Amino acid sequence: MAQTKFDKQVEETAEALMFGIGRFLAGRDMDGIKRTDATFWRPGTRVLPKVEGRVSRSSYRAGWQRLAFRFTGLSATAGGGWGLWEHQETARAWWENPDSAPLAALQTGGISAASAAAAGGLAYGLLTRERRELMREWVTPLHQALAVPLGIAEQTDPRRYLHIPKNFSDDDAEIRVDLPVHLRFSRDVVADLITQKLALEGVTFSWHPAGRKPYVLVKKTRKPPKKAAFKDPKVRELVAKAPESAPLIGIGTGGKTVAVDLDAESPHILVNASTGGGKSVTLRCITCQMLHHGSQAFILDYKRISHPWARGIPGVTYCADIADIHDALVQLGWEGRRRTRVADELGIDADPDAIGPRLLILLEEVNATLRQLARYWDRIRESGDPKTSPAIDALMEILFMGRQVRMHVLLVAQSATARALGGPEVREQFATRILARYSMNAWRMLAPEIHPAPKSTKHPGRAQVVIGGTARETQVLFFTDAEAREWATTGRSASSDGKRPAVPAQPAPAELQTAADGPQNTGPDDQAPTPPTEPETPAHAALPDQRDDAADPPSTIASTSPANPAGDVDDQAVGLRQAAEHHLPYTLAALRYARANDPSFPKPVDKRGAELLYRVGDLKRWARNRPRAASGTTDLD
Repeated sequence: MAQTKFDKQVEETAEALMFGIGRFLAGRDMDGIKRTDATFWRPGTRVLPKVEGRVSRSSYRAGWQRLAFRFTGLSATAGGGWGLWEHQETARAWWENPDSAPLAALQTGGISAASAAAAGGLAYGLLTRERRELMREWVTPLHQALAVPLGIAEQTDPRRYLHIPKNFSDDDAEIRVDLPVHLRFSRDVVADLITQKLALEGVTFSWHPAGRKPYVLVKKTRKPPKKAAFKDPKVRELVAKAPESAPLIGIGTGGKTVAVDLDAESPHILVNASTGGGKSVTLRCITCQMLHHGSQAFILDYKRISHPWARGIPGVTYCADIADIHDALVQLGWEGRRRTRVADELGIDADPDAIGPRLLILLEEVNATLRQLARYWDRIRESGDPKTSPAIDALMEILFMGRQVRMHVLLVAQSATARALGGPEVREQFATRILARYSMNAWRMLAPEIHPAPKSTKHPGRAQVVIGGTARETQVLFFTDAEAREWATTGRSASSDGKRPAVPAQPAPAELQTAADGPQNTGPDDQAPTPPTEPETPAHAALPDQRDDAADPPSTIASTSPANPAGDVDDQAVGLRQAAEHHLPYTLAALRYARANDPSFPKPVDKRGAELLYRVGDLKRWARNRPRAASGTTDLD
């Protein structure tokens, strides 16, 4: 029995010795507990789960490194022991005779070595003071905050995965955080903790989750300039060099220019800012550059005073009344459809200038304007008209087809919600979004793919330009009213280049009269006129604005129309001749031409002998929604 117990102890001792030799040669902890994710060839970065107590620095070393240290220690110990064994007499003599030269040299050397070690320790302490302060004040607190969100054991040495330089607050500093491979964490939470614990502002996060070593880089961006005035010669030179399709928005970090290519990147631009955020300044900057290169602009300004610098400029139509805005949008819808037909006929290799000059549509304060357009349509629409405002329908149409037909919408909103714009699919048409003095809700709504959200600032002219999922802090170019007007009028204009007018889709009184001078059918009103050869469309020709209150009073209408003795204006039916003489300020020839060439001309509702009859309300609505050219560009204004 005793022999059996002895044999078991021998076996256990031999087994423990074999395991010890195996751990020694494998570079593992001698107690057999694996504390980190280190392997034989790769050093560790994480403490394994369920490991308790402090983890020594050696546990993070790769197995081959620990094996090398162990063999070095064994070799030194073995060499010293062998030397003492071989020279026992000499060593005993040195020890028994303290005055011997070797022992005295050893004592002197020991004192020198101790002094050198003390000096070295003092120097090391002074040189690493900043590093130890960095660890104590910043790295360790950040590690304690990130341990739970990243799923890292708290015993993990933070230096293994938090690579934070001493100058991490400088502009060109770069912080690297190694991430766990499982990636089961919230990026927003991790980013917020990093910015808060390190007291960072204006930083960008570059996530690299691929591979077996995922990480995130945190870089502090350089601030844009405090001002970017057009009067600065350098800024003026940058504006002059900007391409026609890519107006300059401002100056970003590091002095880099920020622009948007309306042909390649985004046909439409959304500006979202609270009161005082510089919405009008931003639009003034973009619009005057586009006008400088020959574009035309429709400024739909329900506020009436947003862009006084643009009034009277050739190629600019300024609409301030809600009725004018309604008519302009309907007109632009016609122009978009016309350009679509032209582009289809020209094919894919067509010259863009053949479609027409670039057309810019500035829609100020969309939150209020769209509501007013809906109310205006509710007031004027008649029986049989659609419930949705044709002006709003035209705007949605332009947003979905703007790139190919060179029509671009610059939309301004204080809160660009999906409901305010007509749905989330409409908001997605704005690949470029400029945000200033925004709330966190506005940022999450318009740029949810960018996190964490950069802090909003009240610095005048400062905005975030979001293009293609990347936000760039930008100092928007500042043009004074005089500078914007001067720059808009000194470039080439669309009319001077011989381009087509912006909206020539429908004939105007001047061209209708020209058509009347050509060959036409002089028969009764019910016969369609012979379509004349289409004359050269005069630049900016369009019908003047018509309103319900411009029509003849009911008494006159009733007296001129025996078909309706009751004088009911809406239900009254008249021929084209009566309409030309009493209801509309157009000649009979002009109305005949419109009936033959204008697809929006109303259909007849009855006949009186051989004469076709039209409802007065239909004719008035057709005249009211006729396109109008830019103010100040024709003799009709």
